[in-house]
Amino acid sequence: MNENLIRIQQGTHHDPFDWLGWHPLPDGNWVLRTFMPAAEAVEVVGHGLMTRLEGTDCFEAKLSSPTDAAPSHPALRWQDKQAGNWHDAVCPYTFPPQVGDLDLHLLGQGRHHHAWKVLGSHAISVDGVAGTLFAVWAPAVKRVSVIGDFNAWDGRRHPMRVRGETGVWEIFIPGIAVGTSYKYEILNRHDAIVVKTDPYAQQMFMRPETTSRVPNDVPHPWQDSAWIATREQFDWQHQPMSVYELHPGSWRKHPDGRFYSWAELTETLIPYVTDLNYTHIELMPVAEHPLDESWGYQVSGYYAPTARYGTPDDFRAFVDACHVAGLGVLLDWVPAHFPKDDFALAKFTGEPLYEHADPRRGEHQDWGTLIFDFGRNEVKNFLISNALYWIDEFHIDGLRVDAVASMLYLDYSRKAGEWLPNQYGGRENIEAIAFLREMNTVVHGYFPGVLTIAEESTSWPAVSRPVEIGGLGFSMKWNMGWMNDNLKYIEQNPVHRKYHHNLLTFSQIYAYSENFVLPLSHDEVVHLKHSMLDKMPGDYWQAFANLRLFYAWHYAHPGKKLLFMGSEFGQWAEWNVKKELDWALCQFPAHDSIRHVLRDLNRLYRDLPALHHYDFDGRGFQWIDCHDSDQSVLSLIRHGENPDDQLIILLNFTPVPRYAYRIGVPTAASYREVLNTDSEYYGGSNCGNAGMIPVQPHAWMGFEHSVEVTLPPLAALFLQAC
Repeated sequence: MNENLIRIQQGTHHDPFDWLGWHPLPDGNWVLRTFMPAAEAVEVVGHGLMTRLEGTDCFEAKLSSPTDAAPSHPALRWQDKQAGNWHDAVCPYTFPPQVGDLDLHLLGQGRHHHAWKVLGSHAISVDGVAGTLFAVWAPAVKRVSVIGDFNAWDGRRHPMRVRGETGVWEIFIPGIAVGTSYKYEILNRHDAIVVKTDPYAQQMFMRPETTSRVPNDVPHPWQDSAWIATREQFDWQHQPMSVYELHPGSWRKHPDGRFYSWAELTETLIPYVTDLNYTHIELMPVAEHPLDESWGYQVSGYYAPTARYGTPDDFRAFVDACHVAGLGVLLDWVPAHFPKDDFALAKFTGEPLYEHADPRRGEHQDWGTLIFDFGRNEVKNFLISNALYWIDEFHIDGLRVDAVASMLYLDYSRKAGEWLPNQYGGRENIEAIAFLREMNTVVHGYFPGVLTIAEESTSWPAVSRPVEIGGLGFSMKWNMGWMNDNLKYIEQNPVHRKYHHNLLTFSQIYAYSENFVLPLSHDEVVHLKHSMLDKMPGDYWQAFANLRLFYAWHYAHPGKKLLFMGSEFGQWAEWNVKKELDWALCQFPAHDSIRHVLRDLNRLYRDLPALHHYDFDGRGFQWIDCHDSDQSVLSLIRHGENPDDQLIILLNFTPVPRYAYRIGVPTAASYREVLNTDSEYYGGSNCGNAGMIPVQPHAWMGFEHSVEVTLPPLAALFLQAC
């Protein structure tokens, strides 16, 4: 028996196109061969039955020419062995390679920035025949096949061709339509068979299913062209940016526990967030993941929006609606690690491929997850293309990159002897640093105005500085220091706060070393850390007053703003991914008043340049008095670009009203309150300053003029010159 035929029959042929399909014969005729293990008989439509090669499931027909005697891609009919039914098919082995040589070269170089358009599955037509092109990177293996319901999950039926030494396997299968389920069956070099979902699958089925799905490649009819054009000119350093962070699956749920769909979130979430005057939402990861409790941070389908909330087109429509409503969309992106689930990326060929082979560099022991091999071109290509994919295909306005610190340090959360140093003996992950710099350079090069934001918790320098001057190239960085210090302060009993006053003021030492976001994120309201409201000391009234005051300080301090869902109405319980937010609390005035104060803080922040123009620049901030620790009072000025754009802010962190409290002021004009968190409208005691606050020609604190004000208890005042 022919060796090619034996290898095809056994499912070990690395390139079945060498034997199957059309092949010339020495006598000038041609032979058409097909391999159908499930078939009792096969015929070429219009030319009669094919001959079964003895002892095999291979059939052949000798014809005079693949173009004269039969079409280049002849229609076949085959009868299944079990039921005897007849089925139509077109032999996939009559089609030439579809992945171009330039694509293969760029993939191998790690410079194919649109790899998702080449790899994965794509419903296309070739020579007028409709079907799906499958392509996957799986180097150093003996065979890769596409399996699914269409071939009874039999890996012998549709083995792919390998494209030289690239490790890329491909096949065009006629008749495979949008929505078809599939996986890859891989016969590795050790003769072990592994079955995997497609790393580049753009759609998957609802968990607990783990199968990939042929996506719909029909372009979405986007309505946000005006938004995209404006985004390209987005002067984000000098514009307001307040972010509502949310987990789509637990913002709201149906009574029976079902998730809200993207369409339902469009109807409910968008008007809710825009009413609160936020500029952006940030979605916790929406890439496909098997475990709800991972919150999306253990990704198994990097290119597939999770099926929990609908189709990829449903997600596009949601983002489109956000943009039309004037709301930006940021997305959590997780290139730092991936789970060990055996159906996905882990040991993709039965051996480490996407992860580093040495567990001292390839595994996060704390998280039980694997670390990408950032030094491998094809892996780097996978991730950089993925960053571009979400922006290009879904019009995402920015990526918040998770766990950057774990990528930067080889000894991250490791003891001595549990990590390998770099080639210079250091702890820096040189490959990951190069990857982050390249990712940021590529994203900003393709998409001006799109943001990249690092969750980076160490003192690594120049995270949000350009690559050209030695930075990592991120637009912004989460200010974890501000968050930790200020939460520690506000949790103190007010009588003790005077001993911790430096926690409020220390951030000004480094506030402009990076472009900072001030995060009050999901991580701060889980794992027994208490909800934002439950962190607050004192009785019921004081807890709400403290929270209103703390949010005012959040907006008074330079930096972009971020708040996690539920915190905007003072949820008492910690966030629980299995439940929706405690929306019933909004029926109580004390809770609803928190939304009122945030709505007005966002409005001031958006409308007044003094509160946002110099978020990253020391010119926008000036202490009036930061030393009044005995009374736990701060007073400061926020400046805009225009000298007239000034706002005076006073914060009283004790429950004691301060009467005739004098501060120096920069102008001789009168002042008025534009926001008082103790207003009865916000549930306060309505202590404050009615009408105009006259300026006195009394030098104070280095200013030629001063004012006397009443400071409400546990409250903030925002004063503007009249």
